[in-house]
Amino acid sequence: IYFLTQDPKARQAALNLRDAVLHLRRDGAFVAVPLYRVNYGPIGPHPAGSYEIWCPAESFASVFSYLALNRGDLSILVHPLTRDERNDHETRRAWLGPSFPIYLDALPVRSTEIPMQYTSLNLGYSSPNPGLTVEERKKAGATIEDALRGEPEAAPAPVG
Repeated sequence: IYFLTQDPKARQAALNLRDAVLHLRRDGAFVAVPLYRVNYGPIGPHPAGSYEIWCPAESFASVFSYLALNRGDLSILVHPLTRDERNDHETRRAWLGPSFPIYLDALPVRSTEIPMQYTSLNLGYSSPNPGLTVEERKKAGATIEDALRGEPEAAPAPVG
């Protein structure tokens, strides 16, 4: 989440959004972990004031939707968190709002470990559960295809 450090209204909007995410996490809406540190100036590859929100894959859609609908005028860089930090920030990113230039030279091409995964939550890369099997996914997909069969605006999945 980026904010211009010279703009007190933008800074306050960013902090209000952070508090809203923390309230929603507390209330069980989704899992998202805003980092304790708020950067009130450029740091690493980030050219403005910022803070990070870690979100496991299990909550990504809910968190992304919330941020998209409630970001106001703030810009948000969304990217995966892998060992390939430079690619995460350069080619695997998406922006909500206007983009900011990222100083990619501040990032390693490849880290030796996957960063920050809050193992106590057992979610994301730290999850002991592998998720649905391929067979479970196919069964769920077949159920969805059956339910949508009568919907004229829904495209059917290709056969084969």
